[in-house]
Amino acid sequence: MPPPSLSPFFALCLLLSFLSHLASPHPCSSHPHTSSPCPPFRSIPPFPFSFSLGCGHPSFQINCSTPHSLISINNFTFSVLRYNPNSSSLTLLPNLQPTSSAAPAYTNCSTPHYLSLLNRSLDLSGSPFRISDAFCSRISNLQACSPPPLPNCSHCPWECSLIKNPAHVLRDCGSVHHSVSDLENRCQSDVLGYLDDILARGIDVEWDEAQDPYFSSCRNCSATKGVCGFNSSDPHDHFMCIRPESESSFTPAWIQRVNPKRNAVLSLVIPLMLLFLFVSIAVAIFRSRRFKSSRTEEDPTILFLHNQRSASLLPPVFTYEELEAATNRFDPKRKIGDGGFGSVFLGQLYDGRIVAVKYLHKHHAEAAAGRAFSTKSFCNEILILSSIDHPNLVKLHGYCSDPRGLLLVYDYVTNGTLADHLHGPKISFRKGSLTWQVRIDIALQTALAMEYLHCSVVPPIVHRDITSSNIFVEKDMRIKVGDFGLSRLLVVQDTSSSSTGFVWTGPQGTPGYLDPDYHRSFRLTEKSDVYSFGVVLLELISGLKPVDQSRDKREIALADLVVSRIHMGQLDQVVDPFLAKDEEAMDTVTAVAELAFRCVAADKDDRPDSKEVVEELKRVRIRSRAGLRSTSNSHAGAEVAKNYEVKGSGL
Repeated sequence: MPPPSLSPFFALCLLLSFLSHLASPHPCSSHPHTSSPCPPFRSIPPFPFSFSLGCGHPSFQINCSTPHSLISINNFTFSVLRYNPNSSSLTLLPNLQPTSSAAPAYTNCSTPHYLSLLNRSLDLSGSPFRISDAFCSRISNLQACSPPPLPNCSHCPWECSLIKNPAHVLRDCGSVHHSVSDLENRCQSDVLGYLDDILARGIDVEWDEAQDPYFSSCRNCSATKGVCGFNSSDPHDHFMCIRPESESSFTPAWIQRVNPKRNAVLSLVIPLMLLFLFVSIAVAIFRSRRFKSSRTEEDPTILFLHNQRSASLLPPVFTYEELEAATNRFDPKRKIGDGGFGSVFLGQLYDGRIVAVKYLHKHHAEAAAGRAFSTKSFCNEILILSSIDHPNLVKLHGYCSDPRGLLLVYDYVTNGTLADHLHGPKISFRKGSLTWQVRIDIALQTALAMEYLHCSVVPPIVHRDITSSNIFVEKDMRIKVGDFGLSRLLVVQDTSSSSTGFVWTGPQGTPGYLDPDYHRSFRLTEKSDVYSFGVVLLELISGLKPVDQSRDKREIALADLVVSRIHMGQLDQVVDPFLAKDEEAMDTVTAVAELAFRCVAADKDDRPDSKEVVEELKRVRIRSRAGLRSTSNSHAGAEVAKNYEVKGSGL
């Protein structure tokens, strides 16, 4: 809900801002080109970028110009074509201006434009940047048609090197193998021309804030209202927190420079103005809180939430009118999905944020039990999501409890769900985006989210609905797990079991993912999530749906189908045909199949816990990236059945 009109508050802000600006201008607050465009940024480049020397991050200095701004990395100058703040990535074009060190020694080598300007490998080592895996895959798998036509190698060593090994153009991609489609694997008769065309479109680079201590220091600096900068004169301590100079007196310096006779008058008037403004603000805030409190006490749902947790720990409350306006009156054209308890709409809040708004139900004639369950799910999701914080879990931005409907406001994840990519409308793009390496990363990120819920939250949280439909995919193929309407806290401990605990509750979940042990015993544990995750692994391996009525009745559930094939040593029959084309991928497919086999064991005590799942997937990821080979795929099913005993996995 927009706050009540607080004109004194805004007047005070303008006054203080004006005085502060005149008294002590900030060294990073202005630039001669701030009024000019700085493409691809909309206005002033955001942190870590900066165009002022000594501000921002030392590796992210931008030279604003048109049509493209410039950035320097390891003495290479690039034009910045695109910037993606969500995935921390840039698209860079090697600068067209040749330098003396890059000028070609010979002019008869027929080198295309960009390659002739480079004349050496692009090296980003030692900087926070790295070439993206997707871009490296296009270069590392490029090969010349045999036999390649070579120039005079004694006069043109750079060109010969690139024709023999195109990956030399990017040093960071030379030792990494990447899986690509058959189209990318075809040989090129003109390797140099093909490389030049790729470079002309721009190089995709990424950076990882978690690996750079500069960013953690900057967060601490920003928390104290400082601005992040660096000191290039100190090689051991580049980071510097810049703060405005403190004032020696209440009267700003510009007042002290005016006529001394007016100085005393101004020094008296300004404190009186500030006092009046502070009193006005206090009265407005008091009235606003009374109004909000009266509205809250009238709503039993919000009252229940406040009884469970302090209001300061809960996400913001939106009004129904705000979210109605954000979704254009819940326009059907803005519907982006349907959940188990309502529809999801794309919305834009009044502050410009793009969000997903889940509409749980409308206030009309419906079963009382159904409405009560939706309200319970609504409160449950708010309480759980307000207590967790993980990069692979969706973030709750706020909620609305209104007689016309219950609404939840989440991150908007732009690329659909994993189910869409495996089985739904995005399946046509699978060959281009859902490579085996991407599938391993999706599995590991999902497992990390599950481990966080089980091991880092007290009491532990069981999601109870880990499915491919609840795994949301970003544009860069990173994921976020969502839909916590069925989640439960493990608050009752079972000292007689090897599990960390359980709660008695009626089985709920999605067919095909529901833990058979939980279904029989009514005892919910963390291992129930492990079973559901195992089914997701089987989906990633096979590309098949978790439940398919067209299959044999004994194999309608995907877990039953794959376990049956593993018993017969026929894992290859259920592997996604797209993955079966890559022999090296099949080595780690077998390892992931073994892990999935254990996760879907009928007895929960035979399943690994989430920590073990994460460690195993990390090992598989390392093996996959290193290109190591494991046991032959022809014996994959037999090996799995030999190592692990299955007691049945049907629902």
